[in-house]
Amino acid sequence: MTVIKNTADLGQETSTSGFGKKVLLAAPRGYCAGVDRAVIAVEKALDHYGSPVYVRKQIVHNKHVVSSLEKRGAIFVEEVDEVPVGSVLVFSAHGVSPAVVAAAEARGLNTIDATCPLVTKVHREVQRFAAEDYDILLIGHEGHEEVEGTAGEAPEVVQVIDKDESIAGARVRDPKKLIWLSQTTLSVDETMETVVKLRKKFPDLQNPPSDDICYATQNRQVAIKKVGAGSDLVLVVGSANSSNTVRLVEVALEAGAKASYRIDFASEIKDEWFDGVGTVGVSSGASVPEELVDEVLVHLAERGYGDVRTVQTAEEDIQFSLPPELRKELKAAGTDVSNKTKRS
Repeated sequence: MTVIKNTADLGQETSTSGFGKKVLLAAPRGYCAGVDRAVIAVEKALDHYGSPVYVRKQIVHNKHVVSSLEKRGAIFVEEVDEVPVGSVLVFSAHGVSPAVVAAAEARGLNTIDATCPLVTKVHREVQRFAAEDYDILLIGHEGHEEVEGTAGEAPEVVQVIDKDESIAGARVRDPKKLIWLSQTTLSVDETMETVVKLRKKFPDLQNPPSDDICYATQNRQVAIKKVGAGSDLVLVVGSANSSNTVRLVEVALEAGAKASYRIDFASEIKDEWFDGVGTVGVSSGASVPEELVDEVLVHLAERGYGDVRTVQTAEEDIQFSLPPELRKELKAAGTDVSNKTKRS
C-alpha cells in the first residue's frame, strides 16, 4: 500500500487517475480516543457487572457499534426513567446535563460517565463563564445530544446558535460579557463563518480560552480535503446521525470531489456511482470501527479498485483512561483497568 504524506506527493499521484482505478484512503479516519473509551467502557461494564447494562442514548452515533453492543447485552434507552431502579447506567460519549445526572441519582442508579473528556472540557467552560455572569452563545446543532448536555449546564445563560435565524434572534444582557463556545464535532471552517456573523452583531464577542472542536474532527476534515481534491468519488463510512460523518461528506465536495456519499455499510454502495470514476476516496467518521472500512475496500477491490494509497495528514496517539468510577470497580476486583478490550 502506497502512503502519501504531503500535498506534493498527492498531486503527483492523483494526476494520473485516467490510467487506472485506485483508492485514496484518508488517514486519520475512524475511531477517535473518546469513542474508543466510551465503547470499551460499555464492554468492560458488561464483562464486570453482567447483562444487562443500560446506556442512555446511543453510546456513539454508529448503527454497527450499537447493534454489536446490544448483542452483548447492552440496553439502550432514551431517558433515565426507563432504567430499573438500582441498575447500571452508562452515559454516552456525548455527555449529559446536570438534570440527567440528578435524575439518575434519584433512581439509585450505578452510573458510569463515558462522556468524552473533550466534551467535558466544554461543560467546564460553560460552568466557569456562567459563574462569571457571562451570556454564552453555543454554536452547534439544535437537538444534538452533546449540545443538549452542554447547554444544560447553565440553561439560563446559554443560547444555541444553529442557523442564521438563531443569530438574528440572539439577545444578551451585556454585549461586553459575551463569549462563544462550540459543539466539538463541527467543521472548523463552518464554525468560524458563524463566529464572523455573530461578531457583526456583537463586536465585543469573546473567543473561548481554547479550541473547542476536537482534534479528531479537525484531523479527519484535513485528511478528507486532501483526498477529495484528487477523487472522482468519495465514500464516507458512518451513520446519518453522526454530525462529524455528515460533515466529512460536505467537506469532500467542497474540496473538489465530483461526488460524495455517506454509507453505513459496503452493501449500500450503488453501481451508478462509478460511471467514469477513476479515483475513489474513502474515509470514515470518528465513531466508525475499522472493520467497516475494510469491508468497503474489499468491495472496491472487487470492482477493480485494488490499488489503495493512504493519504496521511496527521498521526494520532491520544488515549483516554476509562471513566474513574469504572476504573475503581475494576481495580477493586483485580481486573485490567487499561483502555483495552478483546473484540470479536
